[in-house]
Amino acid sequence: MQAVVLAAGKGTRLRPLTDDKPKGMVEVDGKPILSHCFDQLVDLGTDELVVVVGYLKEEIIDHYGDEYEGIPITYAHQREQKGLAHALLTVEEYIDDHFMLILGDNVFEANLADVVRRQQEDRADAAFLVEEVDWEEASRYGVCDTNKYGEITDVVEKPEEPPSNLVMTGFYTFTPAIFHACHLVQPSNRDEYEISEAIDLLIQSGRTIDAIGLEGWRMDIGYPEDRDEAERRLQDGHESEPVASADN
Repeated sequence: MQAVVLAAGKGTRLRPLTDDKPKGMVEVDGKPILSHCFDQLVDLGTDELVVVVGYLKEEIIDHYGDEYEGIPITYAHQREQKGLAHALLTVEEYIDDHFMLILGDNVFEANLADVVRRQQEDRADAAFLVEEVDWEEASRYGVCDTNKYGEITDVVEKPEEPPSNLVMTGFYTFTPAIFHACHLVQPSNRDEYEISEAIDLLIQSGRTIDAIGLEGWRMDIGYPEDRDEAERRLQDGHESEPVASADN
């Protein structure tokens, strides 16, 4: 399964960490955020990384070249950062089947494999990881409603009055049907082409979108303090891992 990584953003809220590098190249626990994303995708069995680049793209291309851990990398250039649906359309020509999508500013220690397995069952046109957050935080995200079967029935981007506290995280799986929906998306009041709007169009057309509850944790690295918290969690995880004995 191919994997798309969105890594075109400037990361203005991460300054000064992004004064001279793109957001995905900010280091967390000794390596760039993108390396954490790539490691997850390699573990999930991807056979190609399709990376959307933009701001200071040369930093990413020069660092990773044309492969990562033996997995080929294809780069797509998003010339203007106009939202996630806009970014996704830059890779349409490269994708021919089901694929994974990860936001290149997220660090996960979570059940991503459950999302991939659900997509591979061929009962859904898309699946993504969702988590419950505090109600006062929900307005920062794409907010979901689900039915009793765990299917997404509605998605709204950064609502002033969230209909629930269940929000999308930065990991999804899709069929190529998402591209047709992205072509139909109109600019939001933020003048961006929102991925939540494309997902909502899929739902309205009768497609099945499954929600998989987050088990573990994820950090959206939006601010320097988020980077620090993700680093702390990763280091705590390393400390809790069993140490092999000298006899092994």
